Amino acid sequence: MNIRFNSDRETGLPHIYNHNVDEDEVEDVLLNPGEDRAGRDGSRVAIGQTRAGRYLRVVYLRDPQPNSVFVLTAYELKGKALTAYRRRQRRRGRR
Repeated sequence: MNIRFNSDRETGLPHIYNHNVDEDEVEDVLLNPGEDRAGRDGSRVAIGQTRAGRYLRVVYLRDPQPNSVFVLTAYELKGKALTAYRRRQRRRGRR
């Protein structure tokens, strides 16, 4: 999968770094999401667990090229959002 990242204007680095997330973690979630649904303004939202065990929410756009995405942001799922995600997964019999 070809993954491009939104860059921070000040640093030129991927925006996900501002949320202490790295590229490999984003790839983990995009390749094996627990959920992947429509977001706002044509975006998609993938939620899933990294190989290291962290739960992330990844907001991305599908690229016109096959098997290619543009990641807008990604951040760790915590608190009530994580609890709700785990509940949905249990109801689906996934975890």
